[in-house]
Amino acid sequence: MLKICRAEELEKTFFDYAEPECLEDVRKIIKEVRQKGDEALKKFTILYDDVSLDDFRVSQQEIKRAEKKVDSSLKKAMAQAAENLKVMSRSQLNSLKNLKLKIKPGVIAEQKIIPINRVGIYVPGGRYPLFSSLLMAAIPARLAGVKEVIVCSPPSFEGSLHPVLLYAARLSRVDEIYKLGGAQAVAAMALGTESIKKVDKIVGPGNLYVTAAKKELFGQVGIDFIAGPTELLIIADEKANPAFIAADLIAQAEHDLRARPVLITTEIALAKKVNKEIEDQLKRVSTREMAKRSLAKNGIIIIVKKLEEAVTLANRMAPEHLAVFLEKPEQIIDTLLNYGSLFVGEYTSEVLGDYSSGLNHILPTNSASRYTGGLSVRDFLKFQTVLRVSKKGLSEIGPAARQLAEAEGLEGHANSIKIRLEGKSG
Repeated sequence: MLKICRAEELEKTFFDYAEPECLEDVRKIIKEVRQKGDEALKKFTILYDDVSLDDFRVSQQEIKRAEKKVDSSLKKAMAQAAENLKVMSRSQLNSLKNLKLKIKPGVIAEQKIIPINRVGIYVPGGRYPLFSSLLMAAIPARLAGVKEVIVCSPPSFEGSLHPVLLYAARLSRVDEIYKLGGAQAVAAMALGTESIKKVDKIVGPGNLYVTAAKKELFGQVGIDFIAGPTELLIIADEKANPAFIAADLIAQAEHDLRARPVLITTEIALAKKVNKEIEDQLKRVSTREMAKRSLAKNGIIIIVKKLEEAVTLANRMAPEHLAVFLEKPEQIIDTLLNYGSLFVGEYTSEVLGDYSSGLNHILPTNSASRYTGGLSVRDFLKFQTVLRVSKKGLSEIGPAARQLAEAEGLEGHANSIKIRLEGKSG
């Protein structure tokens, strides 16, 4: 059951960002990968995954064998999810355009949009590998025109990768797949080793070590964002279905012990019904132990006096997933500003965003939605600018540039304009 509290009883720490506690370990891993390359990767794969590998790359034969092991109905469902994701990604791509503008006579400014050359995708492993995350990253990357797409995932399935994960990679037209996980995989993609060529950007979710490694290596490589534990915030009124709310909170809680399932409501009666539903529904799910522990540790129901208070809290929390189960959701939709994805109406399960709706489920957490959205085609593109200035154009904008440079004390900058305006030649 979830703890129920009033908004004014919330501790300040509830909103705090938690710094990964494994940063020192991650720095040591990165340092060793930088110095020893593949030798370090082999060492850490034995240490953390209990698997000894001579070759990290998955062969085409392994991929073909894996495809035969995937159930045909699952292939069909994956194909539908992939197609919906392509529709959304293609529309996003079509909304972006190259530009060519005449700023002043003789001054032409251009914007070119080109794909990143090489992208690395991290996919968490485990008993149930998140193959959907591979689709979410690889399909937009391919539609954006990324030339080389690679995947790293820990060898947690019989010393290799799960067949479904390999099939998803083939469905997404991934170029290279590596049996490599953790901070060492992030380091290998960012720095390069003897067997893994470095990438230009790394995307995808991961555990604390993966997140800390992405943070540590940002700048040497591009990243999507620093993602932490998964989050769901539901705002509901007295008309909301407590069974639906409970099901969604359990779905979020089953991810891991650090998941954050939260409900905000004006109705104490609804809160009690939701807790009763959670108790009943947990008996019917096989992941009940993890969900139960997560709900007890991080789950909370916040009682507010009015919906405006719920909006204020939601904007402050800036959750990864925000769901609005209100009789009249439009009364607050436009005032909700910070979220990774918004789910409106009680039939809009957040799980649809995870899998088959076309939305991307790689989303910002830890309040990062205050300044960024989820993964999209844009993350695989570079927006480059071009300037063309004639002699006439220089006379239009040069004097202002010279004056601004002088005001900042940058005489070399000012001189660069001055010699052109004065028509000096070499």
